[in-house]
Amino acid sequence: MPPGVYVGSSTKISVMLERARYLIVDGHSVIFAWPDLRKLQERRSSLAREALIKRLRDYQDWTGMRVVVVASSDPHDVQIFYSREGQTADAIVERLASKYGHRVELMVATSDYLERQTASACGAECISPEMLLGLMQEARAGTKR
Repeated sequence: MPPGVYVGSSTKISVMLERARYLIVDGHSVIFAWPDLRKLQERRSSLAREALIKRLRDYQDWTGMRVVVVASSDPHDVQIFYSREGQTADAIVERLASKYGHRVELMVATSDYLERQTASACGAECISPEMLLGLMQEARAGTKR
């Protein structure tokens, strides 16, 4: 009998729904447990994290198992939000602007006019991608002085 198929008392064959499979990974634990990632961590934490995520993404592709990486919050790390299927990145930006625009100093970089209007109405400062590039170049030049 194939997996997920059973014969009930009424001799009807029923197919059990296959449950979604998830792997939850404690990123910090794995990075420090795998020697090659630990070495990368010593150089730069982002290198180790990116290498781990690449491997886990490959594992997800190979197995079909959904992978969730949990990483400790670090004020020096960049947070990344990925949109779910059927959700736009614009919706995430607007939700974050709505939630935090009046609580913190918030800057939104986008070329989308409607997104800029929404974020601005939520209290965020909006800049263009070109302006962001200029700010980044200025910051980089400032660190080289």
